Amino acid sequence: MPIGIMAAIGLACGLIIYLVYIKVPQKVKGLEKTEEITSILPGMNCGACGYPGCFAYAQALSQDPDLITKTPCSQVLQDPDSLAKLEKALGCKLDAAAMCKKALVHCGGNSETVCDYSGVQTCKAAAQLLRGYRKCPYACLGLGDCVEICPQGAISIDPEKNIAIVDPEKCTGCGLCVTECPQDLIELVPAGTKVAFLCNYQPLKNIPGRERCDYGCTHCRKCFKACEFEAIEWNKETALPEFNQEKCTLCLKCVEVCPQNTLADFTKMGKEKEAELVAAK
Repeated sequence: MPIGIMAAIGLACGLIIYLVYIKVPQKVKGLEKTEEITSILPGMNCGACGYPGCFAYAQALSQDPDLITKTPCSQVLQDPDSLAKLEKALGCKLDAAAMCKKALVHCGGNSETVCDYSGVQTCKAAAQLLRGYRKCPYACLGLGDCVEICPQGAISIDPEKNIAIVDPEKCTGCGLCVTECPQDLIELVPAGTKVAFLCNYQPLKNIPGRERCDYGCTHCRKCFKACEFEAIEWNKETALPEFNQEKCTLCLKCVEVCPQNTLADFTKMGKEKEAELVAAK
């Protein structure tokens, strides 16, 4: 009798397992697509895309393929084979040139120091004390956190201005420097950007006892008024100009009228830096 009962229980359990096996999906819905996309991604888990890892990024792409145009993986954009595979996996056409981005530091440099800082020599540590030791609370501190994290060696510290300088020719737009900067000065902009805005001072967020440097934007709106193609919009919340690069014709009138030299020709920034290095040698 006991043997018969045990056999019946075993048979019943086996039948339940079999029914569950044939009724319950073997994989979570969408997991196969996520795994396919994950196999295409570089697997670096750098987090530059805004997700904790390549698997999480792949999962988001499987649910929303259009996300690739907003937060593209810079490593995939540099590899034509991977890009072609990702196009097939997502079922859409991807234009690497249009999606490629470059890092831009919104600071022109030369901000005076207001105190002697002798603490840990990193921007993150220095920024803990009233956003740094410079006259402008939004200035680049020049201690090189972004330099250390850049995998392409595209960032250096200008010895004269003591600020971070990005070489667009070397930059792949991975975005690691963006999250590393405690001053929120670095932005990923389209590779086709024509005019660079080299300031991030926001008068609506003043810090008592601190002010813009002598090279900062005075919010005079001369650039906004000089543009004949409506390529510049004025952001009332930040009191800073915003540039529509598609409308910009690179006439450089905005650069010419800027009294503070906070605007620059982005297309020449890398070339000018290279020329300076050659001249120094």
